[in-house]
Amino acid sequence: MKLVLEEGRPADVSGRIETEVRVYDLLDSLGIRYERVDHEPAFTMEACLAIDEVLAPAVICKNLFLCNAQRTKFYLLMIREDKHFKTKEITKQIGSSRLSFAPEEAMEKYLKITPGSVSVMGLMNDEANDVQLVIDEDVLAEELFGCHPCINTSSIRITVKDLVEKFLPAVHHNYLTVKLGTGRDE
Repeated sequence: MKLVLEEGRPADVSGRIETEVRVYDLLDSLGIRYERVDHEPAFTMEACLAIDEVLAPAVICKNLFLCNAQRTKFYLLMIREDKHFKTKEITKQIGSSRLSFAPEEAMEKYLKITPGSVSVMGLMNDEANDVQLVIDEDVLAEELFGCHPCINTSSIRITVKDLVEKFLPAVHHNYLTVKLGTGRDE
């Protein structure tokens, strides 16, 4: 399957899940320009390499759904794909107890998405603001970023500026900025 970058929403949304269509509806209503590529399910960062090439020069983010040890606070962490998650590094910066990956049930409850489809776009489903967005400063320094529209068979790229200035205010979420190392010995 040849990957093709398309402008905006698909011409025909039949057969697409309701949550994905709602992402396009929201982005369109906010006047956010985005480009989209459809692809086979992408469950790993390795499977995303061809997709990354199509979305370039967008930084591709890992979106990690995390919680504190008591499972009372939930976080969505956006980091560059070339960085590694180190709980100790993040917990100090956000003032939380030890973080771990949140259970699948919490992801479905708060973001209305399933594993492999985690995306900042899922915050549109978190109307009670139960999830705190955390973004690595290196992502914020980029012009474009790529993510899933709540399904791992499509990827979109939008500007970081539109994420911060239009999308997040529209879904009533703010974000915390963190500085993360590369995960290698520095």
